Amino acid sequence: MMTTHARYFLPLLLLFYTVAAVAASLPDFTDLVQENSAAVVNISTTATKENPGSPGTPFPPEVPEDSPFYDFFRKFFEEQIPDNQGTPRQAASLGSGFIISADGYVITNSHVVADADEIIVRLNDRREFIAEIVGTDRRSDIALLKVDGDKLPVVKLGSSADLKVGEWVLAIGSPFGFDYSVTQGIISAIGRSLPNENYVPFIQTDVAINPGNSGGPLFNLDGEVIGVNSQIYSRTGGFMGLSFAVPVDVVMNVYSQLRESGHVTRGWLGVLIQDVTRELAESFDMEKPHGALVAKVLAGSPAEQAGIEVGDIIIRYEKADIAFSSDLPPLVGNSKIDTKVPLEIIRGGKRKQLKVLIAELPEEDKLAGAEDAATQDKPPNEMNLVVRDLTEEQRKELELPEGGILVDKVMQGPGSEAGIRRGDVILIVNNISVESVSQFEQLLAGLPRDRSVPILIQRRGAPTFLAFKLTGEEGE
Repeated sequence: MMTTHARYFLPLLLLFYTVAAVAASLPDFTDLVQENSAAVVNISTTATKENPGSPGTPFPPEVPEDSPFYDFFRKFFEEQIPDNQGTPRQAASLGSGFIISADGYVITNSHVVADADEIIVRLNDRREFIAEIVGTDRRSDIALLKVDGDKLPVVKLGSSADLKVGEWVLAIGSPFGFDYSVTQGIISAIGRSLPNENYVPFIQTDVAINPGNSGGPLFNLDGEVIGVNSQIYSRTGGFMGLSFAVPVDVVMNVYSQLRESGHVTRGWLGVLIQDVTRELAESFDMEKPHGALVAKVLAGSPAEQAGIEVGDIIIRYEKADIAFSSDLPPLVGNSKIDTKVPLEIIRGGKRKQLKVLIAELPEEDKLAGAEDAATQDKPPNEMNLVVRDLTEEQRKELELPEGGILVDKVMQGPGSEAGIRRGDVILIVNNISVESVSQFEQLLAGLPRDRSVPILIQRRGAPTFLAFKLTGEEGE
């Protein structure tokens, strides 16, 4: 028979063993930190900036004024601003980095050292070096620095090819200037695409990253660098559980090119693409949405020479399947220049094999911006859009030698429900080029009803596919 003491003691003993088992299953980061801290560096920069004519903003500007730490950070990062407004001022900023070779090559973020007049790299043993920029790559936000050192501590490099969502990771950096702060978390997602960052499949984590962590290493449990902490998503300026790192495989490709030539080259296909939505998949007779839908083929590009057309859906590039449009740019960017690459497309509901000769990505892709212009209204059509033909002057501005009509007014109906806006240029409807307003209205009259139909528009210079659905009887 269980005694009173045993009745209370056994649950406590069970709880103790449960807590001990959970604690034993959690990772211990102490050895990892001790082995790698020496190769992680603090990077401070100074830059001369134009004073806009008002007192400078204390760094970091992301700290809210009602924060209890605001005054502390304001004093710590105070910028040296001259009394005379409108004259140049010295601005200071902080970041992180890590030593990748014993002879003094250091990896950090490009934005950490942008426009810097002086860069100081400080090790955790308090040694300081003045660094020179070997090269920067804005598209990946990676910079390579060189310090005059020898037999420096270095990190161990891993691979980002086999990362798994949920595995533990750790960051070392200098958030807000607090040197060698350590934060841990897990990988939240891989291959994440961010706006204006098409060539980097980011690693998303929930590791606490703040201003000053940028450029620092992201480690796995084996003590290997698997990424470079680059940016966060935040509505306050502080950490909100979403941080992003550049995968180490991308970093090493950039590092090799910067060390060898001081600049980075990428493969270029020459298409503007978008995701295939459920409605668009239906309009293209696809069983499910996948692939990269070609919204524009740039003139003189490798895509044009390979025979890729607007409306093609790229579903495979070399040996990789394209599930989302964001999968394609990193693959193209990593392709070798002047090599032929096989790709598979869907055109008119049928699969087709093509080969494209990859060229070098230009420095800047220039796309014309469309401008609205006043005109007199014409009777609305079945999409409830007021449209008009383009003038020769507008065609020159839009870089449209032929075809296309301008949307001048959008009323409630199929057009507004599809997302068409005033100022859009309608280029293609149901895979047929739109040449004029009268032809556009004829096309609408012959479209199938109660079924999604693809429509290609151009908005502010960027082509985009949408899907709309007409109701009623065909030819009504």
